[in-house]
Amino acid sequence: MKAVWRDRLKLQNYISGLFIEPDSREWMDDYSPATGEIIGQVPKSQKSDVDRAVKAAKDALPYWSSLTNIERADWLDKIADNLESKYEDIAHLESKDTGKPISLAREVDAHRSVKNFRFFGEMIRNLEEESFGMEDANNRVIYKPVGVGALITPWNLPLYLLSWKVAPAIGMGNTVICKPSELTPLTADLLMKSVDEVGLPKGVINLIHGDGMGAGAPLVSHEDVDLVSFTGGTSTGANVAQSAAVSFKKLSLELGGKNASIIFDDCDLEKTVPGVVRSGFLNQGQVCLCGSRILVQENVYDKFVDRFVNEVENMKIGDPSNEDTKLGALISPEHLSKVEEYIQIAKDEGGTILTGGYPCLPKEFENGNWIAPTVIADLDVSSRCSIEEIFGPVVTIHKFVNEEEAIKIANNTRYGLAGSIWTTDLEKGNRVAESIHTGMIWINTWLHRDLRVPFGGVKDSGVGREGGRWSLGFFSETMNICTKYD
Repeated sequence: MKAVWRDRLKLQNYISGLFIEPDSREWMDDYSPATGEIIGQVPKSQKSDVDRAVKAAKDALPYWSSLTNIERADWLDKIADNLESKYEDIAHLESKDTGKPISLAREVDAHRSVKNFRFFGEMIRNLEEESFGMEDANNRVIYKPVGVGALITPWNLPLYLLSWKVAPAIGMGNTVICKPSELTPLTADLLMKSVDEVGLPKGVINLIHGDGMGAGAPLVSHEDVDLVSFTGGTSTGANVAQSAAVSFKKLSLELGGKNASIIFDDCDLEKTVPGVVRSGFLNQGQVCLCGSRILVQENVYDKFVDRFVNEVENMKIGDPSNEDTKLGALISPEHLSKVEEYIQIAKDEGGTILTGGYPCLPKEFENGNWIAPTVIADLDVSSRCSIEEIFGPVVTIHKFVNEEEAIKIANNTRYGLAGSIWTTDLEKGNRVAESIHTGMIWINTWLHRDLRVPFGGVKDSGVGREGGRWSLGFFSETMNICTKYD
């Protein structure tokens, strides 16, 4: 029987500046991934709740869109200031809700949530009108809001990704309805409390909790929703795209990944091994950008594998609240079962488990979703575990001979989101990078993010780009005004 955390929260929706219960008066339990305890209850919203939130956003649109860029940027700064005052609260809630180490929640989630609002506030404040002169006329290009936006975010980086969407969306004059994952609702609630505390005009940001069927589907298909920004799994993304396409909504999809880390024999192993370990197992491998396929040139294969496995086995796994912990729990029992199934598939496919298993943890964590980082060798490059997204602490290692073979293996998947290349020959690194069918490549690093650059994938990894001016472009409609001179 699941234990109950004594300080569990009973969350509410946030609509038109008010925290309200769902019409169904039904809630879902929110479990701690680390202990299995119930830590909160989440509204089980339905279409009527969605209708109310969309109406609130639509009613708020005329006033909000009439503000200047500078006025809206000032609001983003106010939200950032408020979030920054809650820095430790963000890290604590995110660690408890996702099972990730507190140090990671502080360094990544809390930091980026604040930074996203500041970054887009500054960018929107400095956004200039474009002008194109002709011999007898002038063209002005202006940016207008799209309208009401649906922002749907996943469970792995809850506030990080919600702020990544909310900031440019409202900054460009749209009003929004947020739909976070029902598995990790706590920091979305914190964000709503923050915008409420700073006095953001009611209806600009609304929040609907719930599952995909009850809340997500009616939100995406709603006739008064003008744009949808979705981050999540590829299969769900396909359903979102199909629903949004009927009414020609503006659509951005950031979906799954099966990313390759390519290690050439001229790399600096002292820097490469820790970098590839980080790319494979950050957040328990539950990041769409993680390098879960490790391709190693044959001359350095044995040396790399020995060092890599040793580094992985030295990672501390356990209590997420411990500052020294490097790996926490998986998000849910269902996801743990999925990862376990893939490990069994790898064994059935002839793979060799170089390290893995279950960690030995204190009794308080016996009902959590735990598995040790797993490294698998000797699989065919076309095996299921080598080309399908597992989204957990599992990597496969493959040997290659030359550039051409590395490129072929890297492209041998339906996904195309990210990847990394490790070499001291930067000309070769860039040459290989340009041949990979993906949206992003890092050379001699991983997840080194500049918020000004485009973010997104190709193939089954998504549609569209966000980040920097690409976010401002997605969350706006450009209009050209041509004036002919007398």
